[in-house]
Amino acid sequence: MQHVFSEFSTNALLKIGDLSLLSQSSEGAIVGLYTFIWATSGPIQVLVDGVPTSIDAHHILALTPNQHLSILEKNEALVYQFNKEFYCVRDHDKEVSCVGLLFFGAKNIPIIALNVQEQQKFTRLHGVFLEEMETKDTIQAEMLRMLLARFIIKTTRLLKVGNDRVVNHNGNLDLYREYNYLVENHFKEAHNVSFYAEKLFKSPKTLSNSFSKYDKSPLQIIHDRIILEAKRQLTYTDKTTKEIAFDIGFDDPSHLSRMFKKQTSVSPSEFKKGLQKVN
Repeated sequence: MQHVFSEFSTNALLKIGDLSLLSQSSEGAIVGLYTFIWATSGPIQVLVDGVPTSIDAHHILALTPNQHLSILEKNEALVYQFNKEFYCVRDHDKEVSCVGLLFFGAKNIPIIALNVQEQQKFTRLHGVFLEEMETKDTIQAEMLRMLLARFIIKTTRLLKVGNDRVVNHNGNLDLYREYNYLVENHFKEAHNVSFYAEKLFKSPKTLSNSFSKYDKSPLQIIHDRIILEAKRQLTYTDKTTKEIAFDIGFDDPSHLSRMFKKQTSVSPSEFKKGLQKVN
């Protein structure tokens, strides 16, 4: 069953249902909305931007609107989807602290594990969601936004707890999240750390020192985002490597080719040929 809340005046949209909400994703599609997939019984096998991923039972996968999803193997699940008009994660980041971590983070496929206690809490929260979906009054939109904020806060907290490095070095977490978000918005125009350091009023050295406890350096985060975009376009468009390089901001396509091969051990053309063999 699907439940949909929409607001004509603002174009706000919230959907709650099962995997039928993502029926178009069986053959692969851009998600288009902020999306949570909660596997409630058995594992769900998906491709996220071409990367095979298993959402194990009692785990939640978070996706941003620009990610490409293919569902390979289904099981029972709850799906939550919303657009920025319903709830702008950036505008509400002081409340939910999810930007650059749960969404638009260096970890491109965040998956949150729910223990038995958390399963019970999320199940109760889901029940309240459904009640509010059926309550048509003047404060319905605000109530649903409050519930979604709670859902996002809870998943973000659990994601932090699941990452020991984030917990142990929480002092730099806000800087780390802000950097990730800036990269998401500017990676096509800025490929060097100094650009982001200036926007954050930090020196490149300060950023490197601050990120030393994390899995990726500031430069690696930029390169990973560039390569992810190149892979997306090689996989889901008919663009040439040259066209992709120009789209991502390279004046010389060979620069992208060298970075791609360094990161993946294959050239863009070899990557494309490998996809064609699989298909």
